[in-house]
Amino acid sequence: MRVYDRFELPADKAALHRRAVRLAWWTIAFFLAAVGLLAVTLGQSQAMKAAWIEDMLGLVPPAAFLIAARFRNRAPDEQFPYGYHRSVSVAFLAGSVALLGLGAYVVYDSAVRLVAGERPPIGLVEVFGFRFWLGWLMIVVLLATVPPAVMLGHAKLRIARELHDKVLYADAEMNRADWLTAAAAVLGVLGIGFGFWWADAVAAMVIGADIVRDGVRSTRAAVANLMDNRPRVVDGSRPHPLPDQLLAAVLDHDWIADAWLRIREEGHVFAGELLVVPVAHTDGLVQRLEELQRWARDFDWRVHDLVVAPVARIDTGADRGGRPDLRS
Repeated sequence: MRVYDRFELPADKAALHRRAVRLAWWTIAFFLAAVGLLAVTLGQSQAMKAAWIEDMLGLVPPAAFLIAARFRNRAPDEQFPYGYHRSVSVAFLAGSVALLGLGAYVVYDSAVRLVAGERPPIGLVEVFGFRFWLGWLMIVVLLATVPPAVMLGHAKLRIARELHDKVLYADAEMNRADWLTAAAAVLGVLGIGFGFWWADAVAAMVIGADIVRDGVRSTRAAVANLMDNRPRVVDGSRPHPLPDQLLAAVLDHDWIADAWLRIREEGHVFAGELLVVPVAHTDGLVQRLEELQRWARDFDWRVHDLVVAPVARIDTGADRGGRPDLRS
């Protein structure tokens, strides 16, 4: 049996991953342009500043995805015998913490300015000989950033589900929600124009709260992944069905009397242990176990590193202080 095994995505998944890489580069190019445009029209508006910071944060998830893509498929070695698949989880955590920290800063800064009663001025500008209120230019730039972000997010969402890539999913969700940031910033700018000075700071706080919400949700999921929680679907809404499906299929083998499966996520793939109780007087046990290991890997492309071991019997969780049976 081969001990070190480099993982490669199936051909169809590899094609999706290459498309995801291209989308990540397009996302970086878009947000760099958006950050530049917002910087030019920033003025003294807190809402514009919050939108500018969120667009800068929009660079973090695609950058983390691209960095992880360079490491995730490296072959195991003596220093990292389990391989580099967790680089995806590390990138997920890094992006999540960045979201949480800067979102908290936006909320704090906006709250301080609201309490202080600061009234941000938005003056007139001259472009090609025409003088007009800077707020209109701010609104045009904000609205122009919405369609590309929403389209990029929609395109990445399906790929993230297909690849079981939570970094890409978090990136897609952040892009798709960009309309909320733009809408809040537009209302803040219009509030200043109509004399409601507090609307700008309130809009910035709404944007900051949305960033914090994304950061808390993503950080919780990233930490749970690194703590080897039970695998969940890419949006985190429910447990992943694959472990139950695999265990049920294993129990269908006529030479297996009982089985127990423990699976954890390592980036795109799953790894874990499978304990089996062979039927009495099973012939060729070693060969059967090796065949079972190969069969399990062929069951689904995400089953990458599975240790299969024979045991005399399996004690369920109920036999150890009432803990749940991990076979269910």
